[in-house]
Amino acid sequence: MKNIRFNNSIFLGLYLLAAVLFMILPIPSVLLDILITFNMAVAMVILFNCIFAQETLSMSSFPTILLFTTFFRISLNISSTRLILLTGQPGNVVSTFGSFVGGNNLIVGAIIFIVLVIVQMQVINKGSERVSEVTARFTLDAMPGKQMAIDADLSTGAISDREAIERRNKIQEEASFFGSMDGATKYVKGDATAGLIITAINFVGGLATGILMQGMSAMDALQHYTILTIGDGLVSQIPSLLISLATGVIVTKGSKEAEIGDIVFAELFQNPYVMYVVGGAMVFLGLFTPLQTWIYIPFGAMIIVLGVLTGRKKQTVEIEEEVEEEEVEAEQTRRHENVNTLLQVDPIELEFGYGIIPLADVNQGGDLLDRVVMIRRQIALELGAVVPIIRLRDNIQLNPNQYIIKIKGIQVSEGEILFDHYMAMNPGTVEEEITGIPTFEPSFHLPAVWITESQRERAESYGYTVVDPPSIIATHLTEVIRTHLDELLTRQDVQNLINNIKETNTTLIDELIPKLLNVGEIQKVLQNLLREGISIRDLITIFEILADHAATTRDTDVLTEYVRQGLKRAISNKYFGGEETSSVVTLDPKIEQDIMASVKQTEQGAYLTLDPDTTKKILESTEKQIKKMEDAGHTPIIITSPIVRMYYKKLTNDYFRNLIVISYNEIESDVELQSVGMVTIDDH
Repeated sequence: MKNIRFNNSIFLGLYLLAAVLFMILPIPSVLLDILITFNMAVAMVILFNCIFAQETLSMSSFPTILLFTTFFRISLNISSTRLILLTGQPGNVVSTFGSFVGGNNLIVGAIIFIVLVIVQMQVINKGSERVSEVTARFTLDAMPGKQMAIDADLSTGAISDREAIERRNKIQEEASFFGSMDGATKYVKGDATAGLIITAINFVGGLATGILMQGMSAMDALQHYTILTIGDGLVSQIPSLLISLATGVIVTKGSKEAEIGDIVFAELFQNPYVMYVVGGAMVFLGLFTPLQTWIYIPFGAMIIVLGVLTGRKKQTVEIEEEVEEEEVEAEQTRRHENVNTLLQVDPIELEFGYGIIPLADVNQGGDLLDRVVMIRRQIALELGAVVPIIRLRDNIQLNPNQYIIKIKGIQVSEGEILFDHYMAMNPGTVEEEITGIPTFEPSFHLPAVWITESQRERAESYGYTVVDPPSIIATHLTEVIRTHLDELLTRQDVQNLINNIKETNTTLIDELIPKLLNVGEIQKVLQNLLREGISIRDLITIFEILADHAATTRDTDVLTEYVRQGLKRAISNKYFGGEETSSVVTLDPKIEQDIMASVKQTEQGAYLTLDPDTTKKILESTEKQIKKMEDAGHTPIIITSPIVRMYYKKLTNDYFRNLIVISYNEIESDVELQSVGMVTIDDH
């Protein structure tokens, strides 16, 4: 026969079973004394656990504990009532509380008992109940917002999947806890009410038993049973009061992860000036009022001394923190392995002169950091790629108002702003020109002027587009990141994207990776798409297309063309979504034939062998058509046949990086196009 192992659940079951038996069976007064003492100890354990809890969820089982302890306490109440009415001898604990607490004075004992009940029911219980109710409601109302915040952090890469799951679980646990506490406080309130009713029954029943059944005089019965009733009420209400107090502590603690004692003392005695004012007030009252000098002056002096000690401690802590920071920096510098950190290159850096520091300093009202976070979120939503952490740092070697943007440690762009000025740009519809300091907008190199705050409203009324310095920097940074996003997409980033969709698309991922393509080849396809500004957010569609065609070719350029054709709805919407008829430029079929005739296939991929003269003519014609489109106010878009598109794009990319080249297969059938020119090398 196997040995039975007694675990915590069995002991908890015995605890509740004992409570049921105490309601049914009479128990000796000695056992009642032991159980009442045990009940008081349990109440103290609960109270001090709540005080020392680091966070609210450290006592997540508190609603269940309330139910169990309330049930056990009521069973003891019933047992003591039985002994009072049957024998008049409920034990030493009840008798001692009744006589000692009231000082053998019935009136004093009764008043103390009534005050205790009023404090518990009207102050602690009612307050705890209200806080629980409000906290539960606000916690449930805040859940959608907290979930959205987690999703936003996850999509921008600020947190990992595991951290997101942990934070979601914590939100669910908090909602369940405060919802349960809202109901559990009703147990405490009902327990106090039941105790009051039982006390009244003990009093009336005791008098009747003493006079009618035990032959006691009215005064003797009143004296004896009143003391027992008060004692019984106290031994019941005191544990109940402790647990009510514990309930109040746990529901009012808030969200800080620290012991309540540390929080209270840190907040009450953190400011020495408060101690000086309070101490001075106490000394003043002792010297210039009839109040006892020997109480108020020492008391005030003690508080002033406490303020002095608090001030010294605060200064010591600040100095220690400063020294510790310096020691850590020095230790980092001395460590041999610290050289490894110097080898790391930040993917994106924004360096700025000291004049721009206020824009990045939250304490000075700067919101550049918030804008950087929004840039990462915006690009994640727009292009489907997670932008690496953007490093912001000041550089005293730069001009005060200058900033530079680095990609992988190399400067790729720069700009200059005027602090406390605004940049006004003419969109072409300005009614009247405004005077200012001439400049160029750094993102698109458009002519602009710097204006002052007083000119802003007038410039806007004239039709200028007016932007502030943080917006200029943020826009410039966004455009640089968009331009270089393909370089920033690493194999690890691609693997993370794959992991995000693998759980719900296991079959697709298992078929594609690594059987048909490896992570590096998928990375090249995604980089090709990002290089031309095509969103990779719809990864499932992209992977479906790759799985369909990777069996016939592993050329990543050709696979990119298949993917682009599969994303034609998105491409059409991106370039032709806002107009009924779109103006485009076509490519001369003869040029297409020349390009295809010059394509050479190698193991490393395809390349063009066009002669320099033909290449020059194609580029000159392309430039001419681009200028023609821009002068007419249109975005330059060149349409080619599907097989030529990628080769023509490669041919022109070094000269016209932002030129949009689309094949006929990438355009939806309902899009209306109007050809306004043709790239050709014919002399006529």
